[in-house]
Amino acid sequence: MENYMKRIIGMACLMLLLAAPAKAQFTYGTTGLLHMPTADMQRDKTFMFGGSFLNSHATPSAWYYNTYNYYINITFFPWLEVGYTCNLFKAEALGLGPYGYSGYTNQDRSFHGRLRVWKEGWWKEWMPQIVLGVNDFTTGSSGDYTDMGVEGDGNGYFNRYYIAATKHIDWHGKWGVHAAYVYNKRNRDKLNGPALGVDYTFVLPETSTLNKAVNKLNLMAEYDSKFLNIGAKYACWKDYINVVAELRECKYPSLGIYFKVHLK
Repeated sequence: MENYMKRIIGMACLMLLLAAPAKAQFTYGTTGLLHMPTADMQRDKTFMFGGSFLNSHATPSAWYYNTYNYYINITFFPWLEVGYTCNLFKAEALGLGPYGYSGYTNQDRSFHGRLRVWKEGWWKEWMPQIVLGVNDFTTGSSGDYTDMGVEGDGNGYFNRYYIAATKHIDWHGKWGVHAAYVYNKRNRDKLNGPALGVDYTFVLPETSTLNKAVNKLNLMAEYDSKFLNIGAKYACWKDYINVVAELRECKYPSLGIYFKVHLK
């Protein structure tokens, strides 16, 4: 049954890759591409929530098995975004099997923040947008976290600090060109390097149902400082319901869905 589900998920990913534009980073529950951060921001007063199936290769090394996440995210101002994400743990991975627990019985919680410090087009039209961000900046009582402004050791599995720049270009469609530098100081899952990515949204004349459907597709490719990943997002209903899929290292599928409510 598990192999059958994996085949279905893999086929869904490939279908999305062949066939849009929100830019929720479903692996972190924040705005971005697939794994690398960008300087894109959601609309002011956007409330976003969603959940994902994550292949073990799409998560930190603490997850040696496939898992799921769910998250909420709020853009309080056009320049400020905060998020909260939970990633599920299996009881066996936590040593709870002998106590009668099995399956997904616990979760890792993480907080995220993003601050836009420069808006695209300020001063000069060619200037990119710039965002400073942090993921999983608080930590618990155990794990393998080293000194990074958090006392003691902890479980900041998704921790990273970054600066990201994004420039949008209209040329036979809508392009987003992204560059970032990501960093953490963990014993495992170290990050310290550049990330590059691009996304593309079709802008076809809306003269047919097919063209309208294709215009809802957003294609993504990135180098996240470690691996090359490809993926796609499809806006099922305007920008309110979105499905996103990725192939981590171009071969390991993950799939997510998220919803947006614009409060302004």
